[in-house]
Amino acid sequence: MENKIWLSSPHMGGGEQKYVQEAFDTNWVAPLGPNVNGFEKDLESYIKEESKVACLASGTSALHLALILSGVSHGDEVICQSMTFSASANPIVYQGAIPVFVDSEKETWNMCPNSLKQAVEDRIAKGKKPKAIIVVHLYGMPAKIDQIKAIADSYDIKLIEDAAEALGSTYKGQKCGTFGDFGVLSFNGNKIITTSGGGALICKTEESKQKTIFLATQARDNAPHYQHSEIGYNYRMSNITAGIGRGQMEVLDKHINLRRNNNSFYKELFKDIDGVDVFTEPNSDYFSNHWLSSILVDKNKVGFTREDLRLKMLEDNVESRPLWKPMHLQPVFKNCKFYGTTISENLFDNGLCLPSGSNLSDKDRDRIKRSISKLL
Repeated sequence: MENKIWLSSPHMGGGEQKYVQEAFDTNWVAPLGPNVNGFEKDLESYIKEESKVACLASGTSALHLALILSGVSHGDEVICQSMTFSASANPIVYQGAIPVFVDSEKETWNMCPNSLKQAVEDRIAKGKKPKAIIVVHLYGMPAKIDQIKAIADSYDIKLIEDAAEALGSTYKGQKCGTFGDFGVLSFNGNKIITTSGGGALICKTEESKQKTIFLATQARDNAPHYQHSEIGYNYRMSNITAGIGRGQMEVLDKHINLRRNNNSFYKELFKDIDGVDVFTEPNSDYFSNHWLSSILVDKNKVGFTREDLRLKMLEDNVESRPLWKPMHLQPVFKNCKFYGTTISENLFDNGLCLPSGSNLSDKDRDRIKRSISKLL
């Protein structure tokens, strides 16, 4: 059997080892050092908007600290996009808070502003004003962030952007992760760039960045002995990991172009197929890094389901995956409130993520095309 084509595998650029070797040579093998500082500066220069970045152990830890810095505590309610990976919602529970889930809209597959407004007003009417809103830029596609931010601002609710999948994506020219009070990035092994594991929190001020670093390094007070006045966490990124990130920053824009080329490949492949829609930007305001290219399959038009296609590709050793199962349908969140209709549920039932790695070759794309064509 031919080698497996993965959905999204790590793609090294070649420059990572020099930073890692430098860390070994200088004995900076710790959760601090020149690579951590350098990676943060690289990200700040790339993201712009005068943002400050703190590099952390994961995107999940970044989201957890964003909730803490937003004042979320036990018993508070936090509104979260339902159509997402569980890591967007789990930190709410870490804080002893209560998730309230909101449906998607059809254009970006992200949080529906109308359902969000309904949720906020209903929770306030019931005496439970939400403490924060977590919006996700799904698969690299920017959400309707101007409308969502306007709602958050009008009700004075903290806005946290989960941009774990959207590094390099923009809305009206502004980078995702810089619209809200906090933005979250991930450098997991399958992301647009990777540090093998890692993440970052985008902050508005240097003060917020330093508070993030303080909490991420066990909240040690400024004393010659170990003294702690707050609960802290072991969430800081290591200097080794950050070295990989510095090397990956050198190829970030190249990786984005390659992912976007994959999306163009799928649009060309399905352009004459009525019943298969490739997920792409609604208009020119949106620029997606197309971290994952996805499709919606209409069985009534094409005669097969997304699951039929997934299994056929699997037979050919090509990985694909259903869209995220919405959080309000997950057993662990079955008792949580949900606002919306069935849009996210329908997306899950009919959507499929296709191989999208920046390291896909022409030979890989040819294999993907042949595999898909067996059903077309």
